[in-house]
Amino acid sequence: QVQLVESGGGLVQAGDSLRLSCAASGRTFSTKAMGWFRQAPGKEREFVAAISWSGGITNYADSVKGRFTISRDNAKNTVNLQMNRLKPEDTAVYYCAAARGVGVTTKEYEYDSWGQGTQVTVSS
Repeated sequence: QVQLVESGGGLVQAGDSLRLSCAASGRTFSTKAMGWFRQAPGKEREFVAAISWSGGITNYADSVKGRFTISRDNAKNTVNLQMNRLKPEDTAVYYCAAARGVGVTTKEYEYDSWGQGTQVTVSS
């Protein structure tokens, strides 16, 4: 497993941008697909975006497609989520997660390492 620490959350207005970062420790980071999930108050955690071990393949939830971009830097053991044109419905705790394997997956149960989460609040 890897240890994950998210940063970059905050309070912004609708239409603004935020960049979330996830720092990973552990020698296996570069061999794992990575993902971002979010959980809004009173709702289940949901998939947001994922990236393959090499960064060559990405996948996004329909709700964020065209607004969010996931990227990774294996040399720095980081994965980022650039969030543009934020909406109030993007308000949630955002979690970084490391998958068991190398391929992109949207399934929560296929991730075995999770960060503590970072709060993103978008006001209207």
